[in-house]
Amino acid sequence: MASMVVQLLGFFLGLLGFAGTVFATLLPHWRSTAYMGSNITTATVYMKGLWMECVWHSTGIYQCELYRSLLALPRDLQAARALMVLSCVTSVLASLLSVLGMKCTRFARDSLIKSPLLLSGGICFLCAGLLCLITVSWTTNDVIMDFYDPFLPSGLRYEIGLAVYLGYASACLSLTGGLVLCWSSSGGRSQRPRHKQRNQPLSPPPAFNHIYPPAPPYKPPEALKDSHAPSLCSLSSSGYRLNNYV
Repeated sequence: MASMVVQLLGFFLGLLGFAGTVFATLLPHWRSTAYMGSNITTATVYMKGLWMECVWHSTGIYQCELYRSLLALPRDLQAARALMVLSCVTSVLASLLSVLGMKCTRFARDSLIKSPLLLSGGICFLCAGLLCLITVSWTTNDVIMDFYDPFLPSGLRYEIGLAVYLGYASACLSLTGGLVLCWSSSGGRSQRPRHKQRNQPLSPPPAFNHIYPPAPPYKPPEALKDSHAPSLCSLSSSGYRLNNYV
């Protein structure tokens, strides 16, 4: 029962990480305009994401425009797209494998394939978390390097957006869920052989008849005396003489 609760905990942590990764991929709040120096303005806020650019006006108008050309995008943005999409796909695969490998499901119940499936799901959650963590760390480094670049105009400097922080939280949840699932699967595999050894019936001792030949039957001394052939003395005592036949 305790192992089942641990598996459910790891699975729901992985699901939360997967949901956060999807939202972080779709949201445009990866980079936002920096308020600095004499160029402070609260009338307009510019935001950049992986798929679109958005502008928010103080009047409440929110406008977004999708990137029209894929080849015209910077290489770092293309790589970030690919890594986040791959992280989402890996999380889907991890969710399917974890559902099949958990003890609370009916698929292959009491089978040896349960633990490998759960371990595969945990490893996929770990890979998804690492992919998301690499992407948000890379974006954070680019934003910080551009922000402190003295040759870059102040109007082109951006700050870290909310989607990046959401990506960090999602990566941590996916990594934690994957570790919990891997730990629970290894614990289930270590306890299963002991259970089999306890329930295995004892084998009967080997038969001695197949090892040693059977002993001869016991005969009393009287039976041995009767089996001897009659001697000459016994023939003479019974009334017959040997001279009569010679």
